[in-house]
Amino acid sequence: MKKRWKLMSICVSLVLLLAALPASAGELTEVTLNEVAHSIFYAPQYAAIELGYFEEEGIDLTLVNGFGADKTMTAVLSREADIGFMGSEASIYAYSQGASDYVVNFAQLTQRAGNFLVAREEMEDFTWEDLKGKEVLGGRKGGMPEMVFEYILKQNGIDPMADLEIDQSIDFGSTAAAFTGGQGDFTVEFEPGATTLELQGTGVVVASLGVDSGYVPYTAYSARKEFIEENPEIIQKFTNAMQKGLDYVLSHTPEEIAETIQPQFAETDLETITTIVKRYAEQDTWKENLVFEKESFELLEDILQDAGELEKRVPYEDLVDTSFAEKAAE
Repeated sequence: MKKRWKLMSICVSLVLLLAALPASAGELTEVTLNEVAHSIFYAPQYAAIELGYFEEEGIDLTLVNGFGADKTMTAVLSREADIGFMGSEASIYAYSQGASDYVVNFAQLTQRAGNFLVAREEMEDFTWEDLKGKEVLGGRKGGMPEMVFEYILKQNGIDPMADLEIDQSIDFGSTAAAFTGGQGDFTVEFEPGATTLELQGTGVVVASLGVDSGYVPYTAYSARKEFIEENPEIIQKFTNAMQKGLDYVLSHTPEEIAETIQPQFAETDLETITTIVKRYAEQDTWKENLVFEKESFELLEDILQDAGELEKRVPYEDLVDTSFAEKAAE
């Protein structure tokens, strides 16, 4: 009898010990995240990955590069990905087309555009007027990079259709190579593309779209409405991990951040990564929390309507759920 009680006592102790262990020590839940692009612009996400924050929350994360919001949205809707990271305009388009299991945004990461205007040579007194009569390598029609670019042009009294030529035929991620090859007078580039062109001596950053467009809800995390309803604990754990990554980036130097995320950008040297992180930090790229406010969503709709991409506004309450981000920020 004493042996039986001793055995039971050991079993109870083991159960209590396992319950006390962090999530990373137990079985992890597999989650596939499809990102619109792999860019230092999303430094908090890579910090969360490299620092083990997803494992701490019990998530085994698989990261896939979607190479464009349209492809990322397709991956989410087809269930190839559990969560998508892209411009929220994609969720508005899907909802407007009548999808029943539409995509809901649950966390906003960036609050400024992450691309830069690159010229072929230094232009110390650059103004947007300098683009008149020029050819610019732009982005996909209806995508945030292109719409923000056109929004800035209109804010400066420039007609995107009449005052310059915007080449939208080049695939996402290939514009820097095309520019190097001689196409265009200017190109709109994400990082590390913009800095790489400068280091190669084939281009010079003359303007930041993030600075000149002001605060805009540029990229957010989203998932199918049904997935969120069936897996609220996964969404919460994912959001918790991202808030930890965001907190880390906001409380560390560009040098420290660069060193942390360097494994995600093995082809880029540490000095370049540091330069890019500093550039993004100085323009106040990342939010303090992941809450997607209504005012930001309405501004996004203003930009979509201004670009002629949205006929009828859609309900914020249907496409945004702030409960997970609010809890993560507590």
